Amino acid sequence: MNIYLDLFATFFRIGLFTFGGGLAMLPMLEKEVVQKKGWATYDELVDYFAIGQCTPGIIAVNTATFVGYTKKKWKGAAIATLGVVSPSLVIIIFIASLMTSFASLEIVQHALAGIRIGVCVLIGQAVWKMMKTGVKDVYGLVIFLVILLASYFNWLPVVLCVVFAMLCALIYCQIVKKKTGVSPALKFANSGVPQKSKQEDHPTEKQEQKSQKEGDAS
Repeated sequence: MNIYLDLFATFFRIGLFTFGGGLAMLPMLEKEVVQKKGWATYDELVDYFAIGQCTPGIIAVNTATFVGYTKKKWKGAAIATLGVVSPSLVIIIFIASLMTSFASLEIVQHALAGIRIGVCVLIGQAVWKMMKTGVKDVYGLVIFLVILLASYFNWLPVVLCVVFAMLCALIYCQIVKKKTGVSPALKFANSGVPQKSKQEDHPTEKQEQKSQKEGDAS
């Protein structure tokens, strides 16, 4: 399939069958973009969500733009964005034309109540998976709890919460790097990469003797 058509079809499907906004879209984005298409890793997808949350606009649309751009630059970004917003535009226009007439019906109210519960589950699942990926140590947990309280009690605007968390992470990384010589971010990034064994880095005494004998024989 043509990559542009594939981008449009994939994000059109995501926009058509997911409800509840950007965070609720994360499970389906993971399934389509990470597992099926391999256009990004889960960590990269979470990074797109984090950046999309810090930038103006809808988080799901921003994420689609990021993924499209990584595949086919500006054309890919435009097509992926168009794909994810097209179902919403059509459905919202249709619903808006009917909502004023049917919103007061009891069956509609019950249906909306059920949808809200389902959306809460999807958002909760997305938050839990992002937390497991983002919170990697005690310091990360402290930042998480502080930002949670600050946002819940409206101590800081959302933008300042994000900026504060970013500054805390930068300061922490610099302190740890000065003490240990290793950046925590680099350590976490390489945590899944298998390391060479000591035998590969440092030959044993028997291996050295064998190499010396082979050299003498030659």
